[in-house]
Amino acid sequence: MKVELSKFKVKQGKSSVVDEWMKFLNDNMKDVLLTLNDEKMYVESIFREKQGETEYLYWHSLQGEGGSNVEESAHEIDKKHLEYWYKCIDEEIPHIDMESEVLMVQESVRKSMK
Repeated sequence: MKVELSKFKVKQGKSSVVDEWMKFLNDNMKDVLLTLNDEKMYVESIFREKQGETEYLYWHSLQGEGGSNVEESAHEIDKKHLEYWYKCIDEEIPHIDMESEVLMVQESVRKSMK
């Protein structure tokens, strides 16, 4: 199982587009959840941090081994998700991957994640 927490800088002036993006994902959650199976994604969360004019998005995920990448997805919802990504995420600033120190998951939940 892969556990990830990554921090990405939002492009300056794109906060309102991030609002739109997060609303899009929340409003289309039924379709979003259908795509997670292909990725073997058990949990995916997006957090947002604002520090004055600077903004970051954090991705947290629990994923099984061997899942497909979102970039390879044929789902329209993933294509739209990636459009927002390229509009909003500042890829010139390297993202930061946090290191997992402790993972606390009930055994019954772990079994269902295999």
